[in-house]
Amino acid sequence: MNKQKFIDKFMAAFVLLAMFKVIGIVAQLFHESFWSVIGTLGIFLIVAFIILLVITSLKDKEQNNRNSAGRKGSGSSSFYLENSLFDRIRSKYEELAEKYIAENDYKKAARVYMNLLQDNYRGAKTLENGGFYNEAAVVYLKKLNNKTDAAVCYEKAKQYKKAIDLYKEMEQKEKVGDLYKEINDLKNAHHYYQIVADDYTINNQMVKASLVYRKKMEKAEEAQKVLLKGWEEDRDAFNCLNNYFANIFDVKKLESEIQHLYQKTPAHKKITYLEAMKYEFKKDPKLHTATRNIAYEIIAEKVATRSEIVNELKYFNPNDEVILKDISRFKTGRNKMFRN
Repeated sequence: MNKQKFIDKFMAAFVLLAMFKVIGIVAQLFHESFWSVIGTLGIFLIVAFIILLVITSLKDKEQNNRNSAGRKGSGSSSFYLENSLFDRIRSKYEELAEKYIAENDYKKAARVYMNLLQDNYRGAKTLENGGFYNEAAVVYLKKLNNKTDAAVCYEKAKQYKKAIDLYKEMEQKEKVGDLYKEINDLKNAHHYYQIVADDYTINNQMVKASLVYRKKMEKAEEAQKVLLKGWEEDRDAFNCLNNYFANIFDVKKLESEIQHLYQKTPAHKKITYLEAMKYEFKKDPKLHTATRNIAYEIIAEKVATRSEIVNELKYFNPNDEVILKDISRFKTGRNKMFRN
C-alpha cells in the first residue's frame, strides 16, 4: 500500500472514530453524570493527541526513509510504518493507563485497558485493585465469563448472595457453606457442609471429613465418629487413629482410650497401632507407662516373624543405653543363628 494513502486512510478512519465517539458521548449524557462524561471526553482528547503525535513523528521518519532509500525498499518501509504506528500507539496507551493508576484513578485506567487496548482482563483486575469490586465482577462475568474471579469480587464487595449463586453454579459446596455461615444462615451452611463431609467420606478422605465436622460445623463428636470409622474400616487407618487421639485433650481420658482401643485391635493392625504409640509416648510423661506396655506387647508378639521390630524399643526408651545394647546383642545373635 502507498504510504501516503495509508496515512490518509488512517486519518479518515480516525475522524470516523471521532464522530462515533462524539455520538457515544452524547448518548452517555442521558445515562451518566456530567463529570463522568467530561472524564470520558478527556481520555478521548488525550488519545487523539497521542495518535496525532505518533503519526506526525512516523510521517517525518518515513519521509527521511523515502529520501535515503530506493524504490526497492518502499514495501518494507510501508510495513515498518504500519507496525511502528500501532506499536507506538499501544505503548502510549500503556503509559496512559499507568499514569492513571499512579494517580489512583482506577476507573479511567480500566477504560484505557478495555476500550483502547482491548484487554478486558487487565481492565477488570485494575478495577479490583482499585476497590471497585462490583464493577470488576461485572467485567469478569460478562466480558470474560470468569465466574471464579467474579465470585471473589462479589465476596469482597459483601454481595454474598451473588457470590453464593456463582459458587453454586461452580459446585464449590464448601465455599457456599462458608458464605452462608458468613451471613449467619447456619441451616443452609450446615446443609452444604454435610454434603461436603459425605463426599469426603465416600471417597475415603476421613480426616478431611472430620475437619469439616470439627472446624466448620463445630461438631466434635461427629468428627471423632468419622475418624473412628476410618480406623476400624481401614480407610486411611493410621491418620484416622492419629487424629482421633490428637483430639482428646484430657490426658487421663486419652490414656483410657488408648488402652480401650488397643483391646479391640485385630492382629493385622497392631503394627499400625505401634506406630501411633510412638506419637502418643512423646505427648506427656503420664502416657509413658501405658504406651510402653502396649509397645512391648506388640513387639513380643511380632518378633518371631519380624525380628527388625526390636528396633522399635528405642522409641520408648530414648535415654536407656542398656536397652540399646540389648537390641544390638539381639540383632547380632539373630544374624549368627541364620549364618549357622
